[in-house]
Amino acid sequence: MLAASRDPIVAIATAPGRGAVGIVRVSGQGLMAFVRALIGRAPRAREATYLPFPDAAGQPIDHGLALWFPGPHSYTGEDVLELQGHGGPVVLQLLLARCLQVAQSLGADGQPLLRGLRPARAGEFTERAFLNDKLDLAQAEAVADLIDASTEAAARSASRSLAGVFSERIHTLRDALIHLRMLVEATLDFPEEEIDFLQKADAAGQLGRLRTQLAAVLNEARQGALLRDGLQVVIAGQPNAGKSSLLNALAGAELAIVTPIAGTTRDVVQQTIQIEGVPLHVIDTAGLRDSPEVDEVERIGIARAWDQIGQADAVLFLHDLSRCDQPAYQAADAGIAAGLPANVTVLHVWNKLDQCAPGARPLLAQAGADGGLALSAKQGEGLEALRQRLLQLAGWQHAGDGLFMARERHLQALHRVRAHLDAASDWLAAQAEHLDLLAEELRLAQQALGEITGEFSADDLLGEIFSRFCIGK
Repeated sequence: MLAASRDPIVAIATAPGRGAVGIVRVSGQGLMAFVRALIGRAPRAREATYLPFPDAAGQPIDHGLALWFPGPHSYTGEDVLELQGHGGPVVLQLLLARCLQVAQSLGADGQPLLRGLRPARAGEFTERAFLNDKLDLAQAEAVADLIDASTEAAARSASRSLAGVFSERIHTLRDALIHLRMLVEATLDFPEEEIDFLQKADAAGQLGRLRTQLAAVLNEARQGALLRDGLQVVIAGQPNAGKSSLLNALAGAELAIVTPIAGTTRDVVQQTIQIEGVPLHVIDTAGLRDSPEVDEVERIGIARAWDQIGQADAVLFLHDLSRCDQPAYQAADAGIAAGLPANVTVLHVWNKLDQCAPGARPLLAQAGADGGLALSAKQGEGLEALRQRLLQLAGWQHAGDGLFMARERHLQALHRVRAHLDAASDWLAAQAEHLDLLAEELRLAQQALGEITGEFSADDLLGEIFSRFCIGK
């Protein structure tokens, strides 16, 4: 990866398709001779220059703006040229081909003007920004998160991570950890000294404060990860319980077909909604039943419904208040409940409050006592209570405007840090005979923190992260 990072690269930096503006970006070392040959002049640094983009015969491919960013004061830390023209895909491909052609033309020394220029891999511009210390790894990931943000809150949080808010939290923890490690190492290096470095410096108090700070960062990171990934919510229940009606009500649109015919929904219907900025991926599934009337297509739909239930973060188990006083319906509901995975959070939702059967009133009262919800998807009654309960299930805590974006790998790293600090606390309590183990736990905690910002990162991890970016970014 490091060898390939020395090659000059070029790519179309705007999304595929037609648009008013399209950008071709080039990054590498020593681009000026190439730039002069490409556009016929040496542009001023960080100033937009309007000019034609000529082909090999001198005829303009397009007219647009050239922006020149000499390294290291650029996005990648290298020399960067951006050609901003019209956003037609053919025009952009012609500009891209022209860049590759000029790179192979010979200069006054008989050598190619830009040896090795090649199309960029997905995420390679941001990867170079990371390798050239323009961004740390958490900030680099925030670039992709900002592009992919599905809600306004997620976009704002990703922007804060890109600005370094998350990284600053990690650096604060790291600095405190380094100071604590220094005290422990001093005690190990000078055991003959009468002064107890750890007791005098209140190492136990420092470690306690560090664990408290870590808990706060971990809680913020959980909220940031929730903004990024959202919650997978599956609506399940018997046919005609109102699952599709509930999806439509939550989404505010007629997404799923609603009829009184059992088995209308035969496949998975998914819609992402947002509640207070938190994305919720709500999935409507086929009605769950075991009946001779089930044909092959519906049977496949039911199997897919169970697959979705197994992958869900939460299941809304929908009960029909117009039928739930019927013994056969109750037995079928009990059978579904027995099949729900034990590791999935289940919220019992009693639908059709507007059609509640007289015999269902005792069941409804018991449902409220057990933490269930009653609503009418058709009339909208109880929907706001359901939205708030979904946020509670997600573990959402409104954190104001200071929230940063985080990913699952960040949470895993922070959990490892917590485990190492917990172990370090135990070894510290055991006093001097275990100081070497205390030092090792603190070292491992610092390494886990470094994985978040990229101070300790394997090449395969970097490849996995940047391969998920779009081409040209």
